[in-house]
Amino acid sequence: MGVQAARIVFPPADRAEIAAAVTGMLATGQLTLGPYTKQFEAAFAAAHDSPHAVAVASGTAALEISLRAVGVDGRDVIVPANTFYATAAAILRAGGRPVFADIDAATFALSPDTITAALTPDTAAVVLVHIAGLITPHVDEIKLLCEQRGVALVEDAAHAHGATYDGRFAGSFGTAAAFSFYPTKVVTSGEGGMIATASAELADEARIYRDQGKGAFSANHHVRLGYAWRLSEQNAVTGLVHLRRMDEFITRRREVAARYDKALAGLDGLEPLSEPAGCRGNIYKYIVLLPPGADRAWFKQELAAKHDVRLAGEVYDMPLHHQPVLAEFAGGTLPVAEGMCARHVCLPVHSDMRDDEVDQVLTAVAAVHEALTRSPGSAAAGV
Repeated sequence: MGVQAARIVFPPADRAEIAAAVTGMLATGQLTLGPYTKQFEAAFAAAHDSPHAVAVASGTAALEISLRAVGVDGRDVIVPANTFYATAAAILRAGGRPVFADIDAATFALSPDTITAALTPDTAAVVLVHIAGLITPHVDEIKLLCEQRGVALVEDAAHAHGATYDGRFAGSFGTAAAFSFYPTKVVTSGEGGMIATASAELADEARIYRDQGKGAFSANHHVRLGYAWRLSEQNAVTGLVHLRRMDEFITRRREVAARYDKALAGLDGLEPLSEPAGCRGNIYKYIVLLPPGADRAWFKQELAAKHDVRLAGEVYDMPLHHQPVLAEFAGGTLPVAEGMCARHVCLPVHSDMRDDEVDQVLTAVAAVHEALTRSPGSAAAGV
């Protein structure tokens, strides 16, 4: 049997609980902004030691609302070049201007130095992205830098459910944090997002923004330029049930990563992204750097065609300043981000991954590595 890039895990008991809840909703007609949304918010806040959590329609919406709430309209927002398009799109939709910054190769994240290099007199915010569910060990330095410069720190925690640094959860470092519940995430609601914040005022603003900017749910009284960013009750109960599995899912994912770490240590030229000291990631992605010049497409094709192992998507293969739709905001080269985007792959990690699947991945990687070592020229050329 093959190993797929991702697998969505809902055990039978969870599926039955969600189905029963949806049946009840359809009977009552309570389909949005109801009790399951409130329960999901409360459970997510508790699971991340966050004073407030606000459920919204997507991780992108969570980020845009957060940026609107901290006030980036007409101003610059620093964002790493190696993040998903939605991070930059949320800045633009909130009225800001994305300023692309380079990253630290050891963490795939912004650093104090790369932020400082990208600061402008009109910087309103920095978006710190926790790529692959890893929190940079420089997070406290970044937080202090933002405080000293009077710049809001917003966390893009789309990958980072349950991840911690120094015992503190993703979402606890910035003014606000945006989480995604897209189907591939460690916790999913199908579609959906969550804003975590210590600020009661920002949480109140987020609730206004998510419901068309209305001052009250039942009133035709609009006080903000909001949008239809509500999370449905069906999505909320799905996320609520799935959230209960977060700790066991992370435990299993970390077990898989530990086996990968041990095996890859013996394969010269393949370099797993190390977990920083003090960080306990959720292993949303398991990142491996290929040797310089290796052909990533060939590597992935060999794994799929000869070993039936399909890799997860990169994080990310094309940096933001190379995206055609963002060309007007592109500046100079960002060599570290460009190099990391070009060289890495992500091995499959499932929340219920079996030992035999791990074995199959490792056998496949070892075989392709041997071919790469034996004929580096052919591999680099993709033949």
